[in-house]
Amino acid sequence: MKKYSAAALTLIATLAILLFSSISAFSQECVGQQISEVVDVQRYNRAIHIMAMLILGFGFLMVFVKKYGRSALTATFLLVSVSIPMYFFIADSEVLSESRSEIEMLILAEFGAASLLIAAGALLGRIKMYQYIILALLFIPGYMLNEWIVLENGAGIMPDAIADTGGSIVIHAFGALFGLSAALSLTSKKDLETPVHVDANSDRFSMLGSMVLWVFWPSFCAALVPVEAIPYTIINVFLALSGSTVITYILSTLIRGKINIADVANAALAGGVAIGATCDHASHGAALLIGVLAGAISTVGFAIIKDRQQKVLKAIDTCGVTNLHGLPGLFGGLAAIPLVEGLSATSQLLGIAITIGVAIIGGLITGKIVSLFGKRQVAYVDAEEFEDAEYE
Repeated sequence: MKKYSAAALTLIATLAILLFSSISAFSQECVGQQISEVVDVQRYNRAIHIMAMLILGFGFLMVFVKKYGRSALTATFLLVSVSIPMYFFIADSEVLSESRSEIEMLILAEFGAASLLIAAGALLGRIKMYQYIILALLFIPGYMLNEWIVLENGAGIMPDAIADTGGSIVIHAFGALFGLSAALSLTSKKDLETPVHVDANSDRFSMLGSMVLWVFWPSFCAALVPVEAIPYTIINVFLALSGSTVITYILSTLIRGKINIADVANAALAGGVAIGATCDHASHGAALLIGVLAGAISTVGFAIIKDRQQKVLKAIDTCGVTNLHGLPGLFGGLAAIPLVEGLSATSQLLGIAITIGVAIIGGLITGKIVSLFGKRQVAYVDAEEFEDAEYE
C-alpha cells in the first residue's frame, strides 16, 4: 500500500511538473505574442506620424511656389500612392528585400516614399503630372537596390554594417542626389530663365508643412529602433532640430540682412536630416552640435550656394533638396564615424560612396527616360493641367 502511494505521488508530481511546464511555456508564448502585438501597435502609431509627414509635411512644404500649389499637393498624393504599393510589390518577391512583418514593411515603404518626395522636390514644377508617376515607378527600384546593397549587404560587398538608423544616407542623401541628377535632363534653357514666384500666402503654407515635419520627425528616426531606445532617440532628434532652427535664424539674418522665410522653412529641418545616422547613438550634446552644424551648412547652401550651383550645372533644384537633404545627409553619415562606437569607417565610407553612385547613375537614367514623355509649356503654374487656374 505504501509503495503504491509513493508511486502514485511520484506520478502526480511528474504530471504536475509537466502541466506546470506546459502552462509556463504557453504563458511565455502568450506574453511574447502580446509584446510583439504591442510593439506593432507602437510602430503603427509612428507609421501614421510618418504618413502625416509625407502627405501634410512634404505636401505643404512644396506649395511655396505661388502658382503651383494645387500641382504640388496633387503630385505629393500621387507619388506616395504609387510608391508604397510598388515597394510592397517588389518586397513581396524577396528579390531586393528580406521577409519582414507587415507593419515594418509599411514603415520601410514610407521611407522609400520620403526619399522619392525629396527627389521630386528637385524637379518640382517642370514636369507634367503623369511624369511624376513615371518618376515614382523608376525611382523605387533604384532606391530599393541601394537599400538592399548598403543596409542588407545584398551584393555581399559591405564588410560591416553601417550606421544610418534614420536614413541620413540611404533616404535623404540618396533622394537629393537622384533628383539633382535627374534635373540635369529635365531643365531647359527656358526653365532657367523662368522665375519661381512666391508670395506671403504660399510662404505661410510652406512654413506649415515645415512645422508638421519638425513635430513628427522623431517618429521617423525612431520608427524601427528597439523599444528601449525610443525615448533617447526622440530627445536626440528634437535637440538636433532645435539646434538647426536657432542657427538658421542667426545665419539667415547675418548673411541676408533680414530673415528669409525660405531659409527657416527648410534649413531648420537640416538637424533632423543629419542626426538620422546617429540618432540612437550620439550623446545629447553631440546631437545638438550636429543640428547646429547641419543647419549652418544648409543655410549657407540656400543663401549662397544654390544660385551658383544652378549656374554651374545648368540645372534647377526647385526646392533646394541639395541643401536641405543632400549636404546635411552626407554630413550626418560622416559624423557617425567618430560618434558610433565600434563602427567601421571603411564600411561607412563605402556605404556613402555606393549611395552616391547609385543615386547619380539612377537619376541620370531616370531623367533621360522621363524627358521622353513630354515637356511642360510653362513651368511652375497650375493652369496648364488644372481647371479654374490662372497663368498670371
